[in-house]
Amino acid sequence: MLKDSYGRIIKDLRISLTDRCNFRCFYCLPYGEPPLASKEKILTFEEITRVSKIFASLGIEKLRLTGGEPLLRKEVEVLVEKLSSLKTAEKSLKEIAMTTNGYLLKEKAKILKKAGLDRVTISLDTLKPEKFRRITGIDCLEKVLEAIEAAQEAELNPVKINVVVVRGYNDDEIVDLTAFARQRALTIRFIEYMPLDSAKKWDRNLVVPGKEVLQKINEVFPLELKENSRGTETSWKYRFKDSTEGEVGIIAPITDMFCGACSRIRLTADGQIRTCLFSTKEHDLRTLLRSGANDKEIADFIKKVTLQKEPRHYINERNFTPASRSMSLIGG
Repeated sequence: MLKDSYGRIIKDLRISLTDRCNFRCFYCLPYGEPPLASKEKILTFEEITRVSKIFASLGIEKLRLTGGEPLLRKEVEVLVEKLSSLKTAEKSLKEIAMTTNGYLLKEKAKILKKAGLDRVTISLDTLKPEKFRRITGIDCLEKVLEAIEAAQEAELNPVKINVVVVRGYNDDEIVDLTAFARQRALTIRFIEYMPLDSAKKWDRNLVVPGKEVLQKINEVFPLELKENSRGTETSWKYRFKDSTEGEVGIIAPITDMFCGACSRIRLTADGQIRTCLFSTKEHDLRTLLRSGANDKEIADFIKKVTLQKEPRHYINERNFTPASRSMSLIGG
């Protein structure tokens, strides 16, 4: 079992497969890609599989593949198959998931499902083409909508939709996006805007509090809590009172932080362990991995690093220092 110094059990490993992304979302990469890691520094599929096996032996239950955009990694289905096979060898490992912008998913959905991917989360911040272009820097809303349909057809369920809500950009679409999810029996999660952009120009005034999002939805589509506790999850989960299929999640890291029950740890594409999304420090696993260390030595390093996990983020403190990398380089 992997525990931090505050007694939190770590069950969720988020693995970034690449620091490249084909979108230019203003809340992440507004000025294009920052300097990327050289190919030699990016972990190979074999290294990712080995590290994942060690993490699973320590009690990790879920692997989430992220980026950048994970589907930009060539033959990603080969890695998914390798990771999926670990579920047989390591009984604690129960799920392989992926977060994607959806651009390349339509062609890959069934292949990924066959390889062993359990479910997928797709980013969708708006239903309006011109607004989609403004937010992401690319004109491809239709491709993302087709990706959602393809994911459901491939039974990558529950298919989840992530919406980053930003004042003046898409807060007028909260109800429309919820209606979209209801019609398609999707799980939709509204996420507060966080300071993770490469430009470091996050503006607190653009944060739409989770309670405001909930109120807007509730006025049109009455909701009820599914559970009285979030547990180790990031979101409060709601069902529709009229029993319509689908689910609404509210993720409010700014106004309703969930650090006290955090069960997550991250591995960047270039092999650095991050104990928090907002960490200003990273721990070099790649060098150890390539130095000839055995599995026990790597496991001991992981346990030592986990004990350094931060108690919480400090976004609401006057002396807050932004994360050392933007979201695209961390892995969502």
